[in-house]
Amino acid sequence: MDFAEERRIKHERVAEFLDRHRLEGVLLARRCNFSWYTGGARNYVSTGDDAGNSTLLVTHQGAAVLATNIEATRLREEDFVGTDVEVMEYFYADAADRTRVFEAAAGWRRVAADAAVPGVPAAPLPAEFNRLRWALLPSEVRRYRDLCTDVVGAVEAAARSAEPGETEHALAGRLAGLLSRAACVPWVLLVAADERVARHRHPLPTSRRIERTFMLVTCAERGGLIAACSRLACFGRVPPDLEARHRAVCTVDAALQSATRPGATLGTIFAEAQAAYAAVGYADEWRRHHQGGSIGYLPREVRAGPDSPEAALENQAFAWNPSITGTKVEDTTLCAAGGAAVLAAPTGWPTVRAEWTGFSMDRPALLAR
Repeated sequence: MDFAEERRIKHERVAEFLDRHRLEGVLLARRCNFSWYTGGARNYVSTGDDAGNSTLLVTHQGAAVLATNIEATRLREEDFVGTDVEVMEYFYADAADRTRVFEAAAGWRRVAADAAVPGVPAAPLPAEFNRLRWALLPSEVRRYRDLCTDVVGAVEAAARSAEPGETEHALAGRLAGLLSRAACVPWVLLVAADERVARHRHPLPTSRRIERTFMLVTCAERGGLIAACSRLACFGRVPPDLEARHRAVCTVDAALQSATRPGATLGTIFAEAQAAYAAVGYADEWRRHHQGGSIGYLPREVRAGPDSPEAALENQAFAWNPSITGTKVEDTTLCAAGGAAVLAAPTGWPTVRAEWTGFSMDRPALLAR
């Protein structure tokens, strides 16, 4: 499937959505929606913004981008060169000019917007639109596999290069550099050393120096798609208690993966994890951190929880992140017709065989340095 075919299918999805909701167009400024429809175009400057500063208008007839004169040149020459997407430009300091361009593009159509556009009358975009992003096309799956391979490689290379005595900040910087070299943008970057691994489920990097054990976590984006990965390592022999807990958490992960099938609700998958936590002797650990959920154009599209009604879709991506105090396991998975499949295997990293009710898979072990 080439990019033109991908865009055609996505446009059909949007057109059907417009018909269901009696709309004539949608304005898409959120990064997840902009990147999804365009196959990875970037409408942002600040990586911390959910909504970018350029807006995509999609109607039954096609698509156009509405951008300031600051952004229009890059969008025309790089992100939309050779496409049929028109870039409509307005002067960044002239609110009236912005309104004129939006009115020229959208007219007085019935439109909905995923983020407020000053001076443009638009209804809020129905939440159902999010579902258009969830079932990935073959071309997206190929890009996702490549992304996951690069993200796993960066995390594992950073872990292998760590040295006793360096700070969490230094290790985070090295990982960020490796991700940047692979054209990836970190959305999440966590590093924990020693006691911080057990104390904090979301350990933002600090000046703490690594003595024995450390954990690296990232959610990194390229072309709009986001891959999740966590790895743990020790200088010297892995403590037996930590190794036992890690084997237990891998069993929970196997339970999650085995239950991730098209049509299964996230609540049903979550219940399988609860059963696995109890079976390995850590019945309450699921209460200490969420277990992850679907991923794709956001770090988590929907987080799973008890009784979550959303059903997993074929070719939807998931990132499960079960944890037991002091350890964790996390990779990006595709929910395929035959069951879940991790999109990128460890790169020479040690593995442990995890089993749950007849299902088995290799999961990353703790690296002994």
